[in-house]
Amino acid sequence: MRIGIVCPYSFDVPGGVQFHVRDLAEHLLGLGHHVRVLAPADDESTLPAFADPGGSVVAVPYNGSVARLSFGPVTAARVRRWLAEGRFDVLHVHEPLAPSTSLLALWAAQGPVVATFHTANLRSRAMQAAYPLLRPSLEKIAARIAVSEDARRTVVEHVGGDAVVVPNGVFTDAFARAPRRPGWTGTPQRPVIAFVGRLDEPRKGLPLLCEVVPLVRAVVPGARFLVAGRGDVDAARALLDDPSAVEFLGAVDDRAKESLLACADVYLAPHTGGESFGIVLVEALAAGAAVVASDLGAFRRVLDEGRVGRLFPTGDARAAADAVLALLADPAERARLSAAGQRAARRYDWSVVATEVLAVYETVRSGEAARPPAARRRSAP
Repeated sequence: MRIGIVCPYSFDVPGGVQFHVRDLAEHLLGLGHHVRVLAPADDESTLPAFADPGGSVVAVPYNGSVARLSFGPVTAARVRRWLAEGRFDVLHVHEPLAPSTSLLALWAAQGPVVATFHTANLRSRAMQAAYPLLRPSLEKIAARIAVSEDARRTVVEHVGGDAVVVPNGVFTDAFARAPRRPGWTGTPQRPVIAFVGRLDEPRKGLPLLCEVVPLVRAVVPGARFLVAGRGDVDAARALLDDPSAVEFLGAVDDRAKESLLACADVYLAPHTGGESFGIVLVEALAAGAAVVASDLGAFRRVLDEGRVGRLFPTGDARAAADAVLALLADPAERARLSAAGQRAARRYDWSVVATEVLAVYETVRSGEAARPPAARRRSAP
């Protein structure tokens, strides 16, 4: 099958949508499909071999963050040319409402179109206001995918219609088999609590983690907090009473992230909102870490309502610290959660997820009804 995938965000800055698009493309290529990806990028940008530059990138505030998008007549011309040259059997557009390559591709599309919605933003006035202008283009979409039940509700309430829930994917074996680095491996006296996330995006929860640190170290003085993620490390350290209590690793590549999560005794996800799925939780589960997370709806579903991880009230540093301490004091429970989490993570392996995506592609290619049967409209377990 000839598959064109459009990402609205530049590949030069890591992000959940970019990783999803990259990994999906790699898996489909491995299955023998012809796949090209179009993403915002200048001609001199370094992209994967299967990706094409969509045009100059501009950083703009979007969806509670700063997104690197591409729009305008030059990008529009590139999109049209890419579509004409690609002769795709299916065009898969991610975040079709993002004012970037995805929306331009939707405007120019002629054949079968699948759209994946990643965002969970149930109170988006901008989305509601823009919908009348976007409706003609949205009607081109033959099948809609949402990465979570939260994202599906966003589609239902702000776009109309429905979507099949197909979650984000993870190469679970890469995390399960990741080598442990001696410098990151904990001991009973010096257990490791890990966090991965952007330092300068408050909703990722770093300020809350900084409140948790002294509470945990008051009981377990040797506890080590390892934090990976891009952002201003000096500003992050300023949030701590004792800057030496946290080891900031900076931005890490995929292999380092896999090893960090595999080394963690506990993975802490103190996010405060704006999460439609929780891919880092799946990665931590796959690596065998015991997970402690905010009780956001998306996180509850990934952790099976607390059956494969511990949940605490969002924003409650004391409750988060208590949950971490309880697991540090109970190696048997950590081992139980580790095994349960790795089993649960298999649901999100790309071997499973890509099969569901391909089923949607075949549906639109065959000209069947645009919306999958109700039996497929489910949230991830």
